[in-house]
Amino acid sequence: MTLATKRAVVSFYGGVGSVTGANFLLAGDKTRLLVDCGLIQGEKFAHDMNRAPFSYEPRAIDALLVTHAHIDHVGRIPKLVRDGFKGRIISTPATLELSRLMLPDAFSVMRSEAQAEEEFLYDEKDIERAFSLWETREYHRPFAVGEFEAVFKDSGHILGSAMCEITRAAESRGTDAEKRRKIVFTGDLGNSPSPLLNPAEVPESAAYLVMESVYGDRAHEGGERRKERLAEVIHESVKRGGTLLIPSFSLEKTQALLYELDDLCSPERISLARTNLKKDSRGQDEIRAGEEKKIHQVPVFLDSPLAIRITEVYRRHTEQFNETARAQIALGDDVFSFKNLHLTMGARESREVARAADPKIIIAGSGMSAGGRILEHERRYLGDSKNTILFIGYQAVGGLGRQIQEGVKKVRINGENVVVKARVETITGYSSHMDGEHLLEFARKAAEGETLEKVFVVMGEPKAALFLAQRIRDYHGIDTYVPVAEESVEIEL
Repeated sequence: MTLATKRAVVSFYGGVGSVTGANFLLAGDKTRLLVDCGLIQGEKFAHDMNRAPFSYEPRAIDALLVTHAHIDHVGRIPKLVRDGFKGRIISTPATLELSRLMLPDAFSVMRSEAQAEEEFLYDEKDIERAFSLWETREYHRPFAVGEFEAVFKDSGHILGSAMCEITRAAESRGTDAEKRRKIVFTGDLGNSPSPLLNPAEVPESAAYLVMESVYGDRAHEGGERRKERLAEVIHESVKRGGTLLIPSFSLEKTQALLYELDDLCSPERISLARTNLKKDSRGQDEIRAGEEKKIHQVPVFLDSPLAIRITEVYRRHTEQFNETARAQIALGDDVFSFKNLHLTMGARESREVARAADPKIIIAGSGMSAGGRILEHERRYLGDSKNTILFIGYQAVGGLGRQIQEGVKKVRINGENVVVKARVETITGYSSHMDGEHLLEFARKAAEGETLEKVFVVMGEPKAALFLAQRIRDYHGIDTYVPVAEESVEIEL
């Protein structure tokens, strides 16, 4: 063992055997570094698991690196603080800005759903204390964390999302820079091409890769096909005179959807969508001029205060958008707004949505139908066959959204049994996660420098993680492993 390669231990305390609850610990000689501290969502025992003590002593953690602001990556940070953590919390600036919206909102939902006399996971003071410990670093700017050095690279997943590349700090590894070894925690990797964001960067010279696998066993529609499918679903909903419900995550999914609807629902650009629509038996466009007019006249309700606030954050960070989106903005297009878009902030405005005549489109959270305003809309509209529910994001096993998506005909929503008669549609192309083919290609590119020794596949359901791991082994000959919860693995770093 040289000065450049010392022992370290990586432990998998969350985000294994499951998509949610990301929580990884890298321990060196003197420094204990966490990557993410997320909420476990959607699973049968998630409530109890989130409240269980951490498997490590929070007071002994020196720093927490945050890959991005989704709740399954930040949702237990206030609990970590409540349980004694007093170290540094470090993320990109956009992640901090978004987390300032996401964490209070999560607490509000938790408070509204709490049982009588149930102790909260954390409270508002814990959130405030967490933000008092929080600092930011820009992409590609290395920073020291005890005996380690870290740098954030763009993961292309949501605004501000980052991979964490970690090496020994110079004074800890000696002078032989050529022999330094690197572990990369990918966080969540973005689906490319994204309507808004740049593609994920590829890590260079990594010895170890801890990578996500949400869609490790599945493929998404391509960029053109997803927009085509969205136009088709809207067209069919308008033709039937019904309501189109879209459960949507407030962060990233909603902004990508608004960007696409800006094209599809704007009269001056509706012709662009026509060129991609399939032809009927006579070779004519299925959406004709009169029907196009109906599409761009249909009211769209964004019924999510959190999504509305997050969209304002996106407007402040357009420098992180891809070239196409920035070019549209430069021409004066507000890519998050269009005629007939209605923003409903208050509860009274939300209730008024039901009075709007059909056809209409309602976008509301939560994306997995696990809470929020979408539940009341689902209770109201799922029982009518002229209506449609469209899923555009991952649905956790056991959750209400997954049940509806898989064809369950009777569900219970807000204390009421609802018979599902509405049409159920899914578009996977709007996922903000890489699919299996792109994850496989990502691993191949990460191995091009011939430094990659081992890939740890995490943040996926067991079937997806195991399938991806086997493909990486078979196609690229890389040592790949799927860890289990609470497992610790010794590495050289």
